[in-house]
Amino acid sequence: MDSSLHARWEELAAQVRYHRDKYYNGTPEITDAEFDVLFSQLQQLEAEHPGLRAPDSPTLEVGAPSPEGSSFENIAHLERMYSLDNVFSKDELEQWLIRTPSDTYSVELKIDGVSIDLVYRDGELATAATRGDGTVGEEITANARMITGIPDHLQENDAFPIPSVLEVRGEVYIAIDDFPLVNEQRQLENKKPFANPRNAAAGSMRQKDPQAVKKRKLTLVCHGIGAAEGISFESQTEAYKALAAFGLPVSEYTTVVHSHEEVHEMVEKWADHRHDAVFEMDGMVVKVDNREQQRALGATSRAPRWAIAYKYPPEEAVTKLIDVRVGVGRTGRVTPFAIMEPVEVAGSTVEMATLHNQSEVNRKGVLIGDQVVIRKAGEVIPEVLGPVADLRDGTERPFVFPTLCPQCGTKLAPAKEEDADWRCPNTRSCPGQLAGRLEYIAGRGVFDIEALGEKAAADLVRTGILTDEADLFTLTEDDLLDSRVYTNSKGAVNAAGKKLIAGLKTQKETDLWRVITGLSIRHVGPTAARALAREFGSMDAIRKATEEELAATEGVGGVIAASIVDWFSVDWHRAIVDAWAEAGVTMEDERGEAKEQTLEGLTIVVTGSLENYTRDGVKEAIIERGGKASGSVSKKTDYVVVGANAGSKAAKAEELGRPIINEQQFEELLATGAVTSLL
Repeated sequence: MDSSLHARWEELAAQVRYHRDKYYNGTPEITDAEFDVLFSQLQQLEAEHPGLRAPDSPTLEVGAPSPEGSSFENIAHLERMYSLDNVFSKDELEQWLIRTPSDTYSVELKIDGVSIDLVYRDGELATAATRGDGTVGEEITANARMITGIPDHLQENDAFPIPSVLEVRGEVYIAIDDFPLVNEQRQLENKKPFANPRNAAAGSMRQKDPQAVKKRKLTLVCHGIGAAEGISFESQTEAYKALAAFGLPVSEYTTVVHSHEEVHEMVEKWADHRHDAVFEMDGMVVKVDNREQQRALGATSRAPRWAIAYKYPPEEAVTKLIDVRVGVGRTGRVTPFAIMEPVEVAGSTVEMATLHNQSEVNRKGVLIGDQVVIRKAGEVIPEVLGPVADLRDGTERPFVFPTLCPQCGTKLAPAKEEDADWRCPNTRSCPGQLAGRLEYIAGRGVFDIEALGEKAAADLVRTGILTDEADLFTLTEDDLLDSRVYTNSKGAVNAAGKKLIAGLKTQKETDLWRVITGLSIRHVGPTAARALAREFGSMDAIRKATEEELAATEGVGGVIAASIVDWFSVDWHRAIVDAWAEAGVTMEDERGEAKEQTLEGLTIVVTGSLENYTRDGVKEAIIERGGKASGSVSKKTDYVVVGANAGSKAAKAEELGRPIINEQQFEELLATGAVTSLL
C-alpha cells in the first residue's frame, strides 16, 4: 500500500484521538464542526482503502478513555454506551431513513451536553458514571447526587413497577439562562470563565468536591435505557413514559412521527427554532421507536444502526482575535468589539463580534492574540464566547479600555458610579452618538423612514448636513448636495436621496408614542412611550408633568420619570421637540381613535405567519388594545395564535393546555375580548 496513504491515515487518526480526548477530558481546541470534518475525512479514507483501518482505529471507538491520574475510580457499564453516527444533509438523512424503515420514529433534540450513565437497583441510585470509552467510565456517584433531576430513589407509581435493575442514559447540561451566572461565580473566585455551557458541564461533573458541583447548576435529561431487569418496554416512547413516572426528567421536545416526510418536517422546524430550547442543541436525533426492531437492527462497534444524529450547520467557530476596538452608540455607551481573522460560521463570513462592555471582556478572560470561540446564532450579532487558553504561546496581551471617546476625544466615565458601561458625555456633538440616534429614529419600530441606514446617518453627520436631529424633518434636496451617499457621480441627488426626503415628509405624521421613542430618552422604550402617550395625550403635557405625575403612570415608574425630567431640562433637547413640532411632526395623540382595551390583562403569544398582519403589526394590535404580546408560552399565557408554519410554541401550548386560536378567532378576540369557540 502507498506509504503516503498510510502516513495520511496516521496523521488523521492522531488528530482525531487528540481532539477527542480534549473534548471528553480537557478543554476543546477546535469546534465540534471542525472535529466532524476531521472524523469524516478519516472515515472516507478508510472507506476508500479498507486495508488502512486498524483494529484500534478511532472510527471504531466510542468516547475517550479516562485520563491518566484521574482521582475517580473506573467502573464498567452494565451495557455498552454507544455514540451516534452523524448525517449533515437532508439527502444523507433520507438515505438513512430508506435503509432503516419503520412505522414510527422518535425525533428528539440533540442536546449539546455531557453523557452520564445511572444505575438504579431496586429503585435506589447505586452508581453514576461518565461515558468513558463506552465500556468503562469514571464513577461520579457523589457528584451525580448534586445534579438537578437525578433522584436518589425512583418514584413509586401505578403505571410501571420499580425494576430490580435499571440503567439510565442521559445528558447533563447547564441551561442557557444559567450559564452567565456560572461564569459570574467563576469570576468572583478569580477563575478562568468557561467558553460555553458544554465545557462548563464537562468540567463540573469531574469536580473533586461534590458541593462545588452543586454550584454549577447542572441539570439532567434522560434519553435512553441500557440494562433492565424486572421491566421491559415495547417502544422508546413507552420507556420515556416510564422514566417520567419514576421521577426522572425526559425531554419536553420529543415528537413521535410516522413517515419520512414528518421526520424532515421536524428537522426543518427545529432548524428555525433551535434557540427556543432551554439547553444548547446542535441537531436532531432520529430513532426507530420500536424496541424489538432496535434489537434486530443492532449496532456497529461504535453506534446503533437504529438511530442517527442530524447535525445542523455550525454556529460556533474558532479564530484569532487580532484586536479589540470600541464603538460609540446612540446613548453614548462605549462598546468594545473584536476584530478577528475572517471565519465561516452559520453560513456567513464573520470578521467582527461584540464584547458588550469592559467588565465582560475581563469576565470572559480574552486577550488580544488569543484563539477565541465565536458564535453567530441566527440573526444575532456574532459574540465572542471565550478564549481557547490552552493554545496561548505567551505573545497575547490584555485589552486596555480607552479613557477618551474614539469619536470625539471626550473623557469617558460611567453615567452613574454603579454602572458597568462607560459613556461619552458629549451627547449632542459626538458624531457616533448622533449617527446612532438618526439611524434609530429611522428604524421600523420608530418612524420607519426608508433610505436612512447606518452609512447614510454617518454621512449626514460627517458632512455637517446635520449637527443634531432637530433639522432632520426639514431637510431638502439642496441640503443633500454635500452628501456622498445621497448624490450620484454628477453631484445631483440620487434615488436614495429623493426617497429619504419623501419618507421624512410622509412619516412625520405618526403615533405620538413613536415620536417619544425617537427622542432617545434613556430608559424610555416603546412600552413606556405607549403608556405616556396614552396617559398624557400630548408631548406638551408630558413636558410639563412633574416627576411624581410621570412616575404614577402605569408602566413608567420612578427611574423612567426622573430620566424624562432630566432630558427635558436640557435646552437643546427642548429645541429638538420644538423644531419637530414646527416641521409638522405629530405632537398629540388622536384620542378619538384610541382602541378599546379589549385585551386588558391578557397575555397573547403569536406563532407562525398571519395573512393580514406583519410580525410588528400583530404585536402592535395586541399592545394598543391593552394586551401583552409575549414571545414564549407558559402557564400564564391566555391565548396562542397559530398561523402558517407555526413553530414549537404551538406544541408547547398543547402540552400546557393553553387555548389555541387561528387568525379569524384572533380578530374576534381583538374586537370583543373573547372567543366564542376554540380550536
